[in-house]
Amino acid sequence: MVKYRDETLDRTFAALSDPTRRALLARLGEQDGLTVSELAAPFPVSLPAIMKHLDVLTDAGLIMREKTGRTVACRLTAQPMEQAMNWLNRYAQFWSHNFDRLAAFVEDEKWPTQPPTPPNARQNVQASRSRAGSARRPKRSTPPGRKPRS
Repeated sequence: MVKYRDETLDRTFAALSDPTRRALLARLGEQDGLTVSELAAPFPVSLPAIMKHLDVLTDAGLIMREKTGRTVACRLTAQPMEQAMNWLNRYAQFWSHNFDRLAAFVEDEKWPTQPPTPPNARQNVQASRSRAGSARRPKRSTPPGRKPRS
C-alpha cells in the first residue's frame, strides 16, 4: 500500500469538491477583490453558510481574505491550484500516452473482411447440454411446519 500524503493537495481537492465553493472561486476568478456580501449575493444560502465555505477555501489556501474596516475582501491565491494542476497533468500525460498506444494498436490490427454469419443461417447446429433446458429435481426438504411425532 502506498502511503502518499500531501496535506495541501488533499485540502485543495476537498475544497474543490463542493459546487458552491467552485462557484465562489469562479466569481472571484471573474472579478477579484469582491467583498463577502458581494460574493454571497447570488447564492440561495445564508451568509453564515457562505462564511463557512469561505473558511474551507481559506484553510485550503485557495483564497486570501483582507479586512479593511468592517468589510472583508476575498482574493484568489494561485499556488494550491498550481499544485493540483501539476498533479492532474501527470495523470493526463499517463492516460494520453496509453490512449495513443491503444489507438495505434486498433489502427494496426487487421480486421476480418467477411461479415459474420447471421444467427438464423446456422441451422444444423446442436445445442450444447449447457444450453438445453434443465429437468426439475424433486424436492429434498420436508414441507414447513412441525413434524408429526410417530
